[in-house]
Amino acid sequence: MARYGELHAHSGFSFLDGASDPEELVAEAVRLELGALALTDHHGLYGVVRFAEAARTLGLSTVFGAEITLGATDDRVGIPDPTGEHLVVLADSPSGYTALSRLLGEAHLARGDKGTPRLSRADLVEARGEWHVLTGCRKGPLNQALLAEGPHSAGRALDQLVEEFGRDRVVVELWDHGDPDDVARNDVLAELAVHAGVGLVATNNVHYATPEAFTRAQVLSAIRARRTLEEMAGWSEASPLAHLRGDAEQRHRFARYPGVVDAAGELAAALAFDLRLVAPRLPRFATPNGLDEQSYLTQLVTAGATARYGTREA
Repeated sequence: MARYGELHAHSGFSFLDGASDPEELVAEAVRLELGALALTDHHGLYGVVRFAEAARTLGLSTVFGAEITLGATDDRVGIPDPTGEHLVVLADSPSGYTALSRLLGEAHLARGDKGTPRLSRADLVEARGEWHVLTGCRKGPLNQALLAEGPHSAGRALDQLVEEFGRDRVVVELWDHGDPDDVARNDVLAELAVHAGVGLVATNNVHYATPEAFTRAQVLSAIRARRTLEEMAGWSEASPLAHLRGDAEQRHRFARYPGVVDAAGELAAALAFDLRLVAPRLPRFATPNGLDEQSYLTQLVTAGATARYGTREA
């Protein structure tokens, strides 16, 4: 049995959507004795350095990825429920991380400002690197097709993903936030995954580290939508269940789908690597008087600031 690893988690770097810092997520994952943790913030890899450093200090295995919005989207602040199709991309290796980083960087540049990058399914398929694709949350292509047209449409959406990314790279994602429809949806998705011969894992689509952070998450959602908490009552989740969960709790929640918790742990272990493996090998900079690079930079900045602004007042 593989210890559960969380493959889908957002930090505060998912602007106004994640409610916990990377360090909080890491600390809670360690407390829960997770096998590994993936950071999958929206549209970027902004939090990975802090995430990797905290995880290295506490001995947690790390997986790196992003949740990408594809196609037409309205992701502006002030929209209670932004549109767009979501897929979670997880790097298999340092080279996969590099390919994902390049894809996101080019997509942001194509937009011309900071915000949701311009990405299509074709862009993602063309740039596909060494990564796995999870079918995502309620805005993933399978769930959207299921709600719009039923199981056959969801099956066609899964077949398309398999054709685009490969049967060994597509993984169907199950999650349970206590919504009345969660079990029915998971039953359909699990059957589709088995029929298509693709991977099937449990995640918790995490948006905060602990249940206590739920109130913070609600406030952030209201700020994003520019609504009061009362006005958001019909949009936000009613229960604090999008937090990190331990192995035992996930096995209990997903007991009707044997193997999905083990599969999540096995995939997380297979994808985990240390971010130091992708650090650029920059040449050392020659520094005078025995100073290291940081000390020399501090000296130059101090001298420049003094020349421009004058000496500090005591």
